[in-house]
Amino acid sequence: MSETAEQRVPDALKLDFCGLRFNSPLVLLSGCVGFGEEYTRVAGFSNRDVGAICLKGTTGEARLGNPPHRIYETPGGMLNAIGLQNPGVDHVVDNILPALDFEETRFIANVCGSTIEEYARVALRFDDSPIDAMEINISCPNVKEGGVQFGNVPEMSARVVEACRRETDKPLITKLSPNQTDIQENARLCIEAGSDAFAVINTVSGMAINAEARRPVIGNVQGGLSGPAIKPIALLKVHQVHQVAGPHKVPIIGQGGIQSVEDALEFIIAGASAVGVGTTLFYEPLACRRLNAGIADYLDRHGMASITELVGSLQLG
Repeated sequence: MSETAEQRVPDALKLDFCGLRFNSPLVLLSGCVGFGEEYTRVAGFSNRDVGAICLKGTTGEARLGNPPHRIYETPGGMLNAIGLQNPGVDHVVDNILPALDFEETRFIANVCGSTIEEYARVALRFDDSPIDAMEINISCPNVKEGGVQFGNVPEMSARVVEACRRETDKPLITKLSPNQTDIQENARLCIEAGSDAFAVINTVSGMAINAEARRPVIGNVQGGLSGPAIKPIALLKVHQVHQVAGPHKVPIIGQGGIQSVEDALEFIIAGASAVGVGTTLFYEPLACRRLNAGIADYLDRHGMASITELVGSLQLG
């Protein structure tokens, strides 16, 4: 008899996230697993091993994305500047979502736009679909404001959340940027605007230069840095946002450089109800099984019956 996913994931790892039942606290991050079907081709992988899968960023119309190079490996991380290449929300809803198995895990759409109106339009289209929740990617540039990113201005972030909130009753997860002055103020305003949860953090802005050519390596000049190099930054931001979100019982998906069991545990202790796995998947596609087993072992050793007992348990002083 083959080992089942239910046997692999202990009950102690199951949790409620914004009214959605997660099989485990692990979430596969947007941009790392395409539109959810890519990992079904990896031998040994099961969608039932994870709590949710965030689909690739989706805009109102199809986009080709940025010119190459789009990806560059750095010490302890990876720079990427894909530029939101995607087939557009209508194609995703009509052709991709019907092929996904919503009984295996939860699927979260990643909502993007260049204007507040586009965000609202994409949210409305996903509202009329089987998608379980929506992650609002507020790190997109606002074309009406000279290219400033929505996520770097708290008031602008809140306006995007508010616009999406008017179009759907499904859970909204606001993806907060680390490239801003006051992430706590941003979180406060987004909660007031109707955000049900947060994803903390998005990538950190960075660049790489070809010294011989004296030119940027990334075609877009700058990209988003992910991987172990940003973990200390992400961990601090999760702790800071938890101070604001915790009292309102607004859950957090902690993400940024998680590759070991200890990494995942640190994020949960800092205040994350779930943890995102992204860059690690590029070199260890089956990392989730190892992480689930390690988290379950920790809970057992510390006499905890549920992962929820560990959330925000950081001892200060």
